[in-house]
Amino acid sequence: MSPAVTAPFVAIACGGTGGHLFPGLAVGEALVRRGASVALLISPKAVDQEAVKAAKDMESITLPAVAFEHPHFVRFLRGFGQAFRGARRLFRQRPPDAVLAMGGFTGAPPILAARLSHAATFVHESNAIPGRANRWLAPWVDGAFAAFPSTARALWNRTVMVTGTPVRPQLRSQDNAACRTSLGLDPCQPVLLVMGGSQGARAINRLVMQALPLFGGQLPELQFVHLTGPHDLDEVRAAYAAQGCRAVVRSFVAEMEIAMGAATAAISRAGASSLAELAAVRLPAILIPYPTAADNHQYVNALEFAQTSAARMLAQRGATATSVTRLVAELTRCGPARAQIQSALKQWDRPEAAEDVASRLLAAVHGQTGLAGASRERRRRRANDCRGSAAPAARCEVTLAPGGHLTG
Repeated sequence: MSPAVTAPFVAIACGGTGGHLFPGLAVGEALVRRGASVALLISPKAVDQEAVKAAKDMESITLPAVAFEHPHFVRFLRGFGQAFRGARRLFRQRPPDAVLAMGGFTGAPPILAARLSHAATFVHESNAIPGRANRWLAPWVDGAFAAFPSTARALWNRTVMVTGTPVRPQLRSQDNAACRTSLGLDPCQPVLLVMGGSQGARAINRLVMQALPLFGGQLPELQFVHLTGPHDLDEVRAAYAAQGCRAVVRSFVAEMEIAMGAATAAISRAGASSLAELAAVRLPAILIPYPTAADNHQYVNALEFAQTSAARMLAQRGATATSVTRLVAELTRCGPARAQIQSALKQWDRPEAAEDVASRLLAAVHGQTGLAGASRERRRRRANDCRGSAAPAARCEVTLAPGGHLTG
């Protein structure tokens, strides 16, 4: 009798922000469709705990949060050590076949623990400028995935595959009127989606509240779906009520497909995950990059979209109620402007990103050559030979997923 074939076990470290979590969920769903067993490694943050409620056929495991902040380095080391020990304990109980980190320092402890377990290791970088954690991890993992060709060149790894940022397929199949109705809005009137992310929502909340009188005077038909982030919920809700606006105001929604499906236009930060979702649903947006994002990466992300006419861009410092109202009017009332942006967004949409990442992960698990370039057996030999002293991988060629284009 032949031995039973067990499903590959893949752990995805995707906690900390929605920008890490939602692409991780998309990859997890693709892996589950291919018969893999998936665990999502998340942080204790409310955004993580709420979002994973929508995850199907995947287990979620909470590890201590890890955030690199110069004034709190000791706290960082303590959290890092706790997360590493938690991941190490988990992987001893259930050794993974592969571990994927979606960015941020929450992904670093599981990657280090995975190397000790001789699992295949990978990182995914969604931003145009790689984050510090992924820059540090890239030389030590078996392979890397990137959203932008320019990002791939900045990751030191033997092979980098440009896949785009994974987006959940349910975002693409929503009926506009049905989404509005499900939120209690008029299905026939335009909707502005406001989302500042889990970290940078406060300034956008303030800007939109300042613009509400102008919206009411110049765009009386406009309805709102406003995601305030963890703060300001009551204040923002009161501001809409004072102006008599028809608005759905929440701190966060796990079903982003409903919020985006209802929208005519959006005001958004420029995190890579948000941009990928905007491209997937062809939603015209005003991008206001978070000015204190690491390495100013949101500015570079937004610039990539703005320079290709895929979005409008405003600097936070120069954004005013008047400028925002003018752009919202353009994106909700001007058909040619909307059509131009929607056409430009198509070039940024990579609908196969999640499947590309999932297929490469499983190819590595099964010992096929390609992105990882080494089977588990080879990694075990390397671990036995080097006892953890392997040198960082040399920088090498960039591989493009089908349909990818290397530019610049």
